[in-house]
Amino acid sequence: MSCDSDPYIFTTDTLPSNLRFLPPLANGHLGWRVYNNIMHMGGVYNGEGGRCHRADVPCPLAVKVELEEPVQHTYSLDTHKGIFIHTLSSASATATQSLYSHRHYPNLMVMEILLERQATSQEPVTVKLVSSFTPQSKDIRFETGPDYRGGSHIQGQTTTAEYPGGSCPTVHLIWTPVPVTLMLPAEHSEARWGFILVAASSLDLAEASFDEGLNLMATGSLRPSHEKAWQELWLQSKVEVTGSESLCKALIGCMFYLLSAFPSIHDTSSSFGGVSPGGLSNGGEGQDYWGHVFWDQDIWMYPGIALFYPKLARAVLEYRVGTIDGAKDNAQKQGYKGLKFPWESAVSGREVCPEDIYGQQEIHINGDVTLAFQHYLYLTEDLSMFREGLGSEVIYGVADYWVSRVTWKPEDQKYHLDGVMPPDEYYYNVNDSVYTNTVAKLGLQFAVELAELLQHPAPKEWQAVAEYIKIPFDEEHQYHPEYDGYIKGHPVKQADTVMLGYPLGLPMSPEVRRNDLEAYEPVTDPHGPAMTWGMFAIGWLELGEAEKAQLLLEKCFNNIQGPFQVWSESSDGSGAVNFLTGMGGFLQAVLFGYTGFRVQKDCLAFSSLLPNDVCELCVRGVNYLGSQMDWLLRKEEVCIILREQEGSPGNTKPCNLQVVLKASGTKIPLTPGQPVTFPREPGYVCKLISAASCWPF
Repeated sequence: MSCDSDPYIFTTDTLPSNLRFLPPLANGHLGWRVYNNIMHMGGVYNGEGGRCHRADVPCPLAVKVELEEPVQHTYSLDTHKGIFIHTLSSASATATQSLYSHRHYPNLMVMEILLERQATSQEPVTVKLVSSFTPQSKDIRFETGPDYRGGSHIQGQTTTAEYPGGSCPTVHLIWTPVPVTLMLPAEHSEARWGFILVAASSLDLAEASFDEGLNLMATGSLRPSHEKAWQELWLQSKVEVTGSESLCKALIGCMFYLLSAFPSIHDTSSSFGGVSPGGLSNGGEGQDYWGHVFWDQDIWMYPGIALFYPKLARAVLEYRVGTIDGAKDNAQKQGYKGLKFPWESAVSGREVCPEDIYGQQEIHINGDVTLAFQHYLYLTEDLSMFREGLGSEVIYGVADYWVSRVTWKPEDQKYHLDGVMPPDEYYYNVNDSVYTNTVAKLGLQFAVELAELLQHPAPKEWQAVAEYIKIPFDEEHQYHPEYDGYIKGHPVKQADTVMLGYPLGLPMSPEVRRNDLEAYEPVTDPHGPAMTWGMFAIGWLELGEAEKAQLLLEKCFNNIQGPFQVWSESSDGSGAVNFLTGMGGFLQAVLFGYTGFRVQKDCLAFSSLLPNDVCELCVRGVNYLGSQMDWLLRKEEVCIILREQEGSPGNTKPCNLQVVLKASGTKIPLTPGQPVTFPREPGYVCKLISAASCWPF
């Protein structure tokens, strides 16, 4: 990529030989990998229990364009506009195929063809449309329905419900029929064609969406409305670096694909089906974790989105609230009280992991879920999510689970969590995973805190277990063993104990933080999942070692499979694609590593540090307590501009923000539109606080 090219446009003249690395196009409801004859719909799964997977939905837009004469091919993914473009240039004509999942109308996907005459010849120009679509699915029994306004129509239900007695989702597809050829008449210099596809869960919604698509085409608003929606998204979040072109491009790719996995910021349907490791474009039977939702959503993908988009953050929490009944069922089947969120989740919240041991033992998922709720409350002060939104049921239910799951041991006067699997899945049936016990402790403390805020009586056991649960620590070596009995130097699959510092925020000295990093970095599997190295990088940035952090972060580039910045789970290209979990970890290394952002109960703390090859980091649209800010971080200074002040979701009272410089205690008020610049001093942690908190912390 040349220095003057647009970093938001990924361009190549040859497609990747491995079709898994073609770019996904998604909008939070529909997901598709370009040219694939299979797509997926959010919340549409087939199969019971461990056989549950995203249902394959046939895609009528699986079309490749061909010209009869020799052509030059160009393939571009424009992430600013959310459009994939294939251009074929010949001596006589240029054909352009544009594909997109509509960013504003979630049931709509679009293909547009533009044919332009290049030569003086007035001969007709013909383009072939080669389709691989067949109106069948191994997961859905489709039947042909009556045509609707010139559109073909099929409808069907999945074959097997997620659990006995559950419902089988219905799918309706209506699309503009795609001809075998298109022709530019002799007397015309150019011609355009539009093809729309609608996928919906009911006939009424399908027809209404098809009507909308036809109306948008008739008024010339189809593509502009899509581009406007993406423009609106990018105005609320930008993460750009100066100095490292590859890093800048990687960050743009991460933001684009993560945003594509979330619903529109205007979506009020509450039908969001969560985010799986491979996104909506992937997850069929036997691939990409079957499209299930893991801790990946709450710990790895969520923080980077929540920092900019409170509405999208809330959509994640609402997804978890919608699975409360399933979580209650899981806990009861294990013989415990409260809620046990599934290790692998689909729609109901019942466990759908194909292997029982993970659902039984990888119980840290409960703490991962509640940590996302806590993060949201501290970012927004939106108590409505916990009152009317039923978030309190999640927090209290998980607290009850921890209390019923722990065992008290008189010999050390501590509570213990026995028989668990830590995030490091190389080990199972261990006792006192340090990560699991810490997220349990945090979740219980937050339950007590929330109960006080909502004036809800909190069982005394919540505080007691939080206070006395064992957090393993090796006094001799001054580090945290991964679990009780862990032998220092044994191999580790992925980030685990190093996450105690971030995102868990467990208090520890710099010496212990360093010891944890040095203990686990050399024994972590170099071929493990991509998100790991971002956590190590954040740890070294906390200790002021930017170059060591950068070396670790650069390992992630091995997981980026060009030319469309698609991520693979493993550096050799294997594992899940498009691996949003890895992108989330990578993004956090910049958003919470370089900036030092820490979302805390009473402030947004920050302590910036940039590596040598990054001159400047621009983070636009940070949303804290309902106010949006743009941050410009340089080697020697920090600049903050308050864009606007609005009430946070559920609370229209504006919050007056101040920067507090730790070194001097100086308080600098933020005024909309007026930059505030101050020197960056190594090791200093500054804070952004509200001078008029919207509720009493």
